[in-house]
Amino acid sequence: MNTEATGDREPGQAAAPSGEPQGSVSRRAVIGWAGAGVALGAVAAGSVAVAANTGGDPAPAPAQAADIPFYGEHQAGIATAVQDRLHFAAFDVVTTNRDALVKMLKEWTKAAAAMTGGREVGTGATGLAEAPPDDTGEALGLPSSRLTLTVGFGPGLFQKDGVDRFGLGARRPEALIDLPKFPHDNLDPNRSGGDICVQACADDPQVAVHAIRNLARIGMGVVNVRWSQLGFGKTSSTTPDAQTPRNLMGFKDGTHNISGTDADALGQHVWVAGGEGPEWMTGGSYLVARRIRMHIETWDRTPLKEQEDIFGRTKREGAPFGRQKERDTPDLKAMPADSHVRLAHPDSNDGLMILRRGFSFTDGTDGLGRLEAGLFFLAYQRDTRKAFVPLQQRLAGSDALNEYIQHVGSAHFACPPGIRKPGEWWGQALFG
Repeated sequence: MNTEATGDREPGQAAAPSGEPQGSVSRRAVIGWAGAGVALGAVAAGSVAVAANTGGDPAPAPAQAADIPFYGEHQAGIATAVQDRLHFAAFDVVTTNRDALVKMLKEWTKAAAAMTGGREVGTGATGLAEAPPDDTGEALGLPSSRLTLTVGFGPGLFQKDGVDRFGLGARRPEALIDLPKFPHDNLDPNRSGGDICVQACADDPQVAVHAIRNLARIGMGVVNVRWSQLGFGKTSSTTPDAQTPRNLMGFKDGTHNISGTDADALGQHVWVAGGEGPEWMTGGSYLVARRIRMHIETWDRTPLKEQEDIFGRTKREGAPFGRQKERDTPDLKAMPADSHVRLAHPDSNDGLMILRRGFSFTDGTDGLGRLEAGLFFLAYQRDTRKAFVPLQQRLAGSDALNEYIQHVGSAHFACPPGIRKPGEWWGQALFG
């Protein structure tokens, strides 16, 4: 497994300290104890079969992927190798009490360090019978599943309805703009915006949901969930050596995405450099989240040749037109002028690049007999004004793919740098 490029631990090393009480218990330890005790009945029942199949030797326990370090120079979940599942939540801050908000962010950070390390929150899912547990409990017995939690702050945290609720207005980065309205946007305000976001990625959907649920529980009375999105089947990868994933249109997505191990590219396109804004954002990144509805029923009735012309790549191999393999250098002039790849390629945009980290979604039906399905697009960049905005303006104006998609949700967040050690907390430099 590839670890985060900026992580401080290689696979197999002990987990980073969590800042949790020493009495907290790792879920992995619980699993180990259960294997030696609680599960004895199942082992006994199957002992004859085990002996027949293995000569009496116990079957080896399945290997678990190493935890992704919570502490580091940058937040995990950005350049980290993309996991399989997503639960993204945007929160509205409902208090005007700055101290209450700071207290919540401190508690969130402790809880995030515990959960990403495979531990229960606080004193765990059991405790005093007379009090609610500190952990909601649905992840008991599950490993961390490479869980990462990434936090971001939206424009509304700095000023909302003309009011600077927390004295942060002067600390809003200039790059944290209110995104312009692009052609063909049909944004639902109930699926857009937010004062704070948390992106939970994991290889197990229950672990990701558990993380957001616990943070929402901790934040009750301080924040409310404004909207959330479940995602599956990563549609882009930060590990170019691995197989490129496909989106719901069946095409490979993110062939030339930024690699999570390419420090030069990350420094050039993703991480905010010193002096480019307020100091609290140095080492952070700007996140654009867009919910993109795909009209997949119409797409599924479109001839293959037209589908390939729209993307500028072959469907099976993912090769650019005029080439044989997916990663062959594309001949942009061989593609239709309005093809998606030609319009979005860095060579068509003065070298502009964003780090994509999207996921597919299906959310039931739209009431008209069609699947409510599409792409939850996540893009990280050094400055949204110089990356996503000009790129989306170009695509929204000319992309042939626009006939089959529509942007229906949108949000923009400033994601600060990582938490370097226990005792620090999300937003500390901003509120300090």
